[in-house]
Amino acid sequence: MLLAVIAACEVGFWVLLAAGLATRYLLRLPRLGMVLLAGVPLVDVVMLVAGVVDIQRGGEPSFKHSLAAIFIGVSVGFGHQTLTWADKWAAHHLAGVPRPVKPPKRGPERARRERAGWYRHLLAYCVAVGVMAGLGVLSGQGYDAVLGPAWPWTIVLVIDAIVSFSYSFDGDDAEQTREQQSV
Repeated sequence: MLLAVIAACEVGFWVLLAAGLATRYLLRLPRLGMVLLAGVPLVDVVMLVAGVVDIQRGGEPSFKHSLAAIFIGVSVGFGHQTLTWADKWAAHHLAGVPRPVKPPKRGPERARRERAGWYRHLLAYCVAVGVMAGLGVLSGQGYDAVLGPAWPWTIVLVIDAIVSFSYSFDGDDAEQTREQQSV
């Protein structure tokens, strides 16, 4: 049952996002569009409640609980950025607003964006692992099964940190920073 709720919530996220943007730009009802977009985070609340109810009804902590926690964490960490990105492109395609500016491929701005992306990744990880641990404690059966996906994710997070922060040490970036400081 929990897997069905997770799937429905994931579909609901995209349906609410599309409905909010379509209402905002195609129907030209910006307030109603914003109400629909404000409902997007409620999908995560539904998923969290479903996970807690499943555990309280005696469900054994498993990967499905971890999956719900991961969706919640990713939504918290990347949800605002996703909504902003989708809103900019919808405005461009549906309302004739100029095309969103492409992010730079190099330089200090790219390094800043990469670090910010890693911080969002870290936030998603912390929220997800916190929810996993909370569900494990709530179950009374421990959190070994629920925290299973946290270990490979930790490795991915470390690799992402190395890659993301490597842009801060790019030779061109360091040279540009020195030039800016000398001016």
